[in-house]
Amino acid sequence: MSSFTVRVELHNATEKDYENLHRFMADEGFKRTIISANNVEYQLPTAEYIITDDNLTLSLTLGKAKSAAKKTKKEYEVLTTEAIGRSFVNLKK
Repeated sequence: MSSFTVRVELHNATEKDYENLHRFMADEGFKRTIISANNVEYQLPTAEYIITDDNLTLSLTLGKAKSAAKKTKKEYEVLTTEAIGRSFVNLKK
């Protein structure tokens, strides 16, 4: 499976703007949680998302994230990376 990590930053955004972003990203298939090797679910850092899908490429994933961010009507920055593995520490359950 192809797996991607995406970070979106909205400029001059309110909490409500980020709530909207979370909803728009979910509509595109992005998740805000990650499952550990021992099946525990953890919350990702604010405005960070993951998506896993064999039909996605880096470019398509960026396009999905841009589409969601654009719906907030805020200026935004998006960083998308393809993951071959992930490690994390101190994320909230």
